[in-house]
Amino acid sequence: MAYWLFKSEPSTWSWDQQVAKGDAGEEWNGVRNYQARNFMRQMAVGDRGFFYHSQKEKSVVGIVEVIAPAHPDSTTDDPRWECVDIKAIRGVKTPVSLDMIKADPRLADMVLVKSSRLSVQPVTDREWAIICEIAGVPA
Repeated sequence: MAYWLFKSEPSTWSWDQQVAKGDAGEEWNGVRNYQARNFMRQMAVGDRGFFYHSQKEKSVVGIVEVIAPAHPDSTTDDPRWECVDIKAIRGVKTPVSLDMIKADPRLADMVLVKSSRLSVQPVTDREWAIICEIAGVPA
């Protein structure tokens, strides 16, 4: 299993909206960055990810699971853009803010710290375990 981070502006798509979709989940559509798209092409059903609220919150607020592999993004006719489908698995007990992540030297090499603008990004096994520990949820 691989781990990922999915960033969303809560005013556009929030954790509560993701949870409301239940087991049906939702397309992670609208991504128009080649690197983020390529990461989604690498994802497999069953991979897990952090749901991260960007903008003001800047925090990991939940855990999601990839439920459909990369497929054409339904929000465009341009064949270059693909997306995966994800469903909410659980919220976190303690949201993990970007400031908390930056303050932890064990997470200094995390993509979120180095390329914070990238909307879909990989998370290493070690980073996953550390953030889950901080968030108060099982890895």
